[in-house]
Amino acid sequence: MGFYKPGANHTSDPKMARLHKVIWALIFGGLLMGIVGIFVADADRLIGGVMVASGAVLTLAGAVLIYVRSTLPEA
Repeated sequence: MGFYKPGANHTSDPKMARLHKVIWALIFGGLLMGIVGIFVADADRLIGGVMVASGAVLTLAGAVLIYVRSTLPEA
């Protein structure tokens, strides 16, 4: 079973479906890492800060990929 069922609003292209999976994994993984980093910062400020920063980078990478996806032609 594919990630998306073919329909009026989405494509059945496997490359585009893979891009959607990567985008949302980066966004939600980055947000989760940032939140966990905030709680870890109470115990160790350095490790918590690194986790928050890397979570922000992952979330930003997902947002950039959303922009890249919006510039791709529909196939």
